[in-house]
Amino acid sequence: MGLLLGCVADDFTGATDLANTLVKGGMRTVQLLGPPSGPLDPHDCEAVVVALKSRTIPVADAVSQSLAAAEALRAAGARQLFFKYCSTFDSTDEGNIGPVAEALLEALGSDFTIACPAFPTAGRTIYKGYLFVGDELLSESGMKDHPLTPMRDANLVRVLARQSTRSVGLVPYAEVAQGPAAIRAAFDRLRHEGFGHAIVDALQDSHLLAIGEAAADIPLITGGSGVALGLPENFRKAGLLAGGASDSLPQVPGPAAVLSGSCSRATNGQVAAFLSQGGEAFALDPLALAEGESAVAGALDWARRRLGARPILVYSTAEPNAVAAAQEKLGREAAGSLVESALARIAEGLVEAGLRRLIVAGGETSGAVVSALGVTALRIGPEIDPGVPWTVSLDEPRLALALKSGNFGGPDFFTKAFERLS
Repeated sequence: MGLLLGCVADDFTGATDLANTLVKGGMRTVQLLGPPSGPLDPHDCEAVVVALKSRTIPVADAVSQSLAAAEALRAAGARQLFFKYCSTFDSTDEGNIGPVAEALLEALGSDFTIACPAFPTAGRTIYKGYLFVGDELLSESGMKDHPLTPMRDANLVRVLARQSTRSVGLVPYAEVAQGPAAIRAAFDRLRHEGFGHAIVDALQDSHLLAIGEAAADIPLITGGSGVALGLPENFRKAGLLAGGASDSLPQVPGPAAVLSGSCSRATNGQVAAFLSQGGEAFALDPLALAEGESAVAGALDWARRRLGARPILVYSTAEPNAVAAAQEKLGREAAGSLVESALARIAEGLVEAGLRRLIVAGGETSGAVVSALGVTALRIGPEIDPGVPWTVSLDEPRLALALKSGNFGGPDFFTKAFERLS
């Protein structure tokens, strides 16, 4: 049937999360890693997700890359666009969510879009415009101390208004709970009143399905992967989906490893669980990385000698106080770049040594690793934990990859992932 939905995501793991949602809804989906360098080949799929690394780059660069991706998707036939960002609305008062959304609106000649980062399955809900992470307000969660995008205001209407030129309204729970017709009427009302954005409350998946149905005719949707739950059904009702299995992947045998650069609570728990189960692991020290190449060479030598039947782990994951100490000595951006670069080079060396199955924890780390490996496109397969599927690269050598957002997955994620693949 051709390309139906074109998506622009502001980080690599978030793109995979969105692609996973679409595959579960029955859409054959390919994820492209990085801005398209030419005309898109939809790879016999119904949705394409372009993964950018634009969440924390300068606003002008984020806008430029997003517009280029959107133009390529529209040229390939996309009937609707989706701008994907994190379910914790990671951004600053300068952007990048508002500026990118408004640039995409202008490119489409549209004047209204919605913003709904809710993902109830992962504990992200919105009530009266306030974003909750589990039982905590966003501003009281671990995100308040995020090293790049500290979120200290849980009111998304205020947050988005500070980074937008168009006014921001709210579709409250009372209207969302009434279903698609009421939500669509709320969209129409806000648009008529001159609002350019609408934060939409959502407490459970049924709300996201209703929001998706109500947004069937909106040219641009923005949000987390959750609000995409209802989009495949819109295309199915229109007779545009081909049907059949959408998550099948080819087998990829070979040694396995985990590379972890995230320092989120969830990933700290996953690393601890891996270690407690007797997994072999090598801890990277950012301060040692700053002293020269020997730290990377040592980690790579350690990992090469242990490639085999059991997965190994190389990680820089640490608790907040250790992260803060490294950032104080090296600088926030320098510390992050050192770790990302080190893990990317380790990934290159391991793939050269025969590694074929790899989990990467952390959005920025995932972007660095797949870029270093020259991976340009992924076929999306079965889900491991909410928001995280296995994928297989369309490039050579074929690699099975699980690109995990730092906040996602249960404590046993690493073990569960490889069991799912076998």
